[in-house]
Amino acid sequence: MWFRRDLRADDNAALHHALKACAQVHCVFVFDRVILDTLPRADRRVAFIRESLVGLDADLRTLAGTPGSGLIVEHAASQDVIPELARALGAKAVFTNRDDEPQALARDDTVHSALAAHGIAFNTYKDHVIFERSEVLTQMGKPYGVFTPYKNAWLKTLNDFYLKPYPVKTYAAALAVRPEAWRKPVPTLADIGFEATNLSTLKIPTGSAGAQTLFADFFDRMDDYQATRDFPAVKGPSYLSVHLRFGTISIRQLAATAYQMTVPGSAGAATWLSELIWRDFYAQIMHHHPHVVQRSFKPEYDAIRWASGPHADELFSAWCEGRTGYPLVDAAMAQINQTGYMHNRLRMVVASFLVKDLGIDWRWGERYFAEKLNDFDLSANNGGWQWASSSGCDAQPYFRIFNPISQSEKFDAQGKFIRRYLPQLAKLPNTALHAPWEAKPMELQLAGVVLGRDYPLPVVEHSAARALTLQRYAVVKKSLQP
Repeated sequence: MWFRRDLRADDNAALHHALKACAQVHCVFVFDRVILDTLPRADRRVAFIRESLVGLDADLRTLAGTPGSGLIVEHAASQDVIPELARALGAKAVFTNRDDEPQALARDDTVHSALAAHGIAFNTYKDHVIFERSEVLTQMGKPYGVFTPYKNAWLKTLNDFYLKPYPVKTYAAALAVRPEAWRKPVPTLADIGFEATNLSTLKIPTGSAGAQTLFADFFDRMDDYQATRDFPAVKGPSYLSVHLRFGTISIRQLAATAYQMTVPGSAGAATWLSELIWRDFYAQIMHHHPHVVQRSFKPEYDAIRWASGPHADELFSAWCEGRTGYPLVDAAMAQINQTGYMHNRLRMVVASFLVKDLGIDWRWGERYFAEKLNDFDLSANNGGWQWASSSGCDAQPYFRIFNPISQSEKFDAQGKFIRRYLPQLAKLPNTALHAPWEAKPMELQLAGVVLGRDYPLPVVEHSAARALTLQRYAVVKKSLQP
């Protein structure tokens, strides 16, 4: 059993099928050098995976109930070590859960071929989403490109079968004892060439145990999700996104709970279930339209001429570093830079600001998020950025441009979030906090703020930037005309 983005023993599709079908099952995880060698040496995601593996190893040993059982962990290129390990262990088959990202599919093709050359089967299963690939199609047998019809079809297709957990404990006797050579603890970060991060300081729960703790906490708040989800200073989200990304909790458990709570009429649960359906939607978009990884879902949007040159580079750096002069944008960028997390409402705000205030290609922002987000997921990140830039499926209209000031006034009216991440502005009154350049001189003086020294002046003026964006997008409007 090859674990990848499914770091849990409970309700794991591939693990269930392996244990049920085989007399002996060895459990393996690979710290894949092909991926890890491209990352910064201090990466919270690697730290999260490592801590989650410690929990997974313990869970597997408890399930097996025999000394010497547990997880085999390798640090190598998966495409090389998985076939080698399968042969060394005398395996007849490799079981794993599917990963539909293009790089993962190419890796799996290589692994499949290498295994087949030695008569070893390669069995893959759906585990990361409720519906994958072509399971939800239009009546014409085509993939959906608009979310609401997809959601309606998703809900219509749903039944107890798709939400039923995979029993693992029933077949746990098949868990094998590791050969002596592989009977080692999970390697430390230093063992695989990485440095410690602030993951523990941030108190981010890891592993299945951490995921279940977070979900239990959110369960008590789920009814309020619709009312609280847009306010970054309020404890509204589930904070489970990184656990969904690495599979330390089952999507079936989450969807089943949310769906059951919608029956008596929980608006919060219905809204949260919609967020889970968005994950499936973006995953099937990437499957059917793999070009979105490099280009716009709507080809006409690739004709847009984005800002370029030294000035664009300076604007992008200001955005990345939280120096735009717009407090909500800068506080949100401070949040992602310091914690690897960003509130969903703020993801939309900062993405709109980069693309439609600064005129910078959405792919620049997508890459930055891919580097920084603990919960980075290719299909969801790509879908979100294309939504913000209006180039994707079911995206906001190109002329809808978030005003960073009104967004700040609406969703952080008391400035609690801004003050947390921009303490230099903490003493400004609420009326001046959202647009400090419009503050009265006395307000700035009493707050100890000198614009240009303690906090930057705006890098662009929003109304002027909006006009430029409408001009930039005119090429799209023209192409859409009959």
